[in-house]
Amino acid sequence: MRRQRITSMLSGLALTAGALLGGAGTAAADGPPAEFGTDWHDPVTAAPPVARPAGPSCRVTLAAAQFRDFTPYEGSYTPPAACGPGDWSAVVLRLDGQVKGRQYDRLGHLSVGGVEILRTSTPEPSPDGITWSVEKDVTRYRDTLRRPQPVEMLIGNVVDDTYTGVIDVTVTLDFYPARAGTGGTGGPGRRTPARGVPDRVLPLGPGTVTTPRNTERVLAEVYATGSGGGCEEFWYLTVPDGAPYSCKATDGPYREVQVSVDGRLAGIAAPFPHVWTGGWSNPFLWYVVPAPRAFDVQPVVYDLTPFAALLNDGRPHAVTVSVAGVPAGQSGWSTPANLLLWQDEGRRVVTGALTRAEAGPLTGSSVHTPGTPHRLDTRGGHRLTTSGYLDTSHGRVTTTVTRTLAHTSVHRWTEDENQDALAATWTDRESVTTGRTTTRTDRTYTLDGAVTLGADGRLRTVITMGDRADGTVLRDGRRLAWSRLDDRYTGDASYTSGVPRDQRHAVGTSTERYRLTGPTGCYDREIGTEQGVLTVDRHNC
Repeated sequence: MRRQRITSMLSGLALTAGALLGGAGTAAADGPPAEFGTDWHDPVTAAPPVARPAGPSCRVTLAAAQFRDFTPYEGSYTPPAACGPGDWSAVVLRLDGQVKGRQYDRLGHLSVGGVEILRTSTPEPSPDGITWSVEKDVTRYRDTLRRPQPVEMLIGNVVDDTYTGVIDVTVTLDFYPARAGTGGTGGPGRRTPARGVPDRVLPLGPGTVTTPRNTERVLAEVYATGSGGGCEEFWYLTVPDGAPYSCKATDGPYREVQVSVDGRLAGIAAPFPHVWTGGWSNPFLWYVVPAPRAFDVQPVVYDLTPFAALLNDGRPHAVTVSVAGVPAGQSGWSTPANLLLWQDEGRRVVTGALTRAEAGPLTGSSVHTPGTPHRLDTRGGHRLTTSGYLDTSHGRVTTTVTRTLAHTSVHRWTEDENQDALAATWTDRESVTTGRTTTRTDRTYTLDGAVTLGADGRLRTVITMGDRADGTVLRDGRRLAWSRLDDRYTGDASYTSGVPRDQRHAVGTSTERYRLTGPTGCYDREIGTEQGVLTVDRHNC
């Protein structure tokens, strides 16, 4: 909610996560200042660092650019010859950035051979300048990285007399050679489709896609973001046309990211309610600790294996992405997508059938109650079950996917929108059964925030965000593995609006606690800030 008038699971069950590692920035030795100054601690999150194998690695610079406008960086990538032929045990991406002066938050993407491997946003800088970094495990794109490829990166930016921040970034890849007995096959014997990295990665463009005919597992990943500075950046705050609010949507704020195969609904998911570093009208909330997922936008993942038999016919197919709830003809969503494919080494052609694709009704209602404040109560939900079988070299395998979505929110605002508040919850429950094994993932996203603009021009934002996921793997009803993620952000910041930067007298506190647990260990880190100074940094495991 950047407007002046108040209006801005884990993939699998491994205990890994991308991390943002902040620099030293302003020291807290003398305690926090009374208010924000011209410098503050470099951005940092509580997420764990990316796990890296022991031993040597090879580094390749993927991109190095200064972004001043909307001209993309274009380069080329060559695999590192010194680290083997491509069966790397891990590949880790790192983005290092710096910017100073004045600048908005900006969205960016990075693709290799047309495959999007990173979607990110940027922090807003201090006048004296900041540095930040993002790490991400990109081993799943190993198929793409085995060959020379064109590279494209863009962080769209505007630099002029007012917005002076030039965004300077370098992106590198660290390759870790496979150890003896490991690599692409996971050791001697047949590859297990449910583990390891995909054999093929195909970008999904506006046309059709043709998959290998021996595909036995299919995932789609969609980097879905409501963006562009318009109302769809704040889609969770939109109201139906009849309600008096500055951001309208025909049916209100319910959104759902859908994947279709040849026009048939194949996957549904709840989008994450991203908040960028200028969001909710208050950049002072996010200068040091960004909202969850702001710098490493995680893709929504769908299991499309029930449709593999249809895709295996050797013909081109349309695999498309859409966002339900967006008013017809309205832009504002970006949904680049990739297909991740596992192949049967023992068969040239894998046959089978889609046996079930049953969608329940997409339910939803937004009820506006006029008053002081106005109130909008929204409820929505959807359910989809798909099932299919494949006759593979290791027998007939049936996969059934069930996904159930639900959303509730209460939005309150005054006529002039000087008071604006939202309490919302999204749940996304998924069950994938392949043969005797069932993987269950329950995701919950929460957002509870309020913005108040007083008669004295003092603007205050109080917000809490939650990103939770519980995962369980069962075989014949017995638990084999489990994981639990709980990432929680809280912030409270205020400043005097409508005055020069040095007269804002801004104050703010923020905390993030990131907890990740499972049978192999525990990670628990808590960080806190006051007026841009890091005052708390503790590990609880």
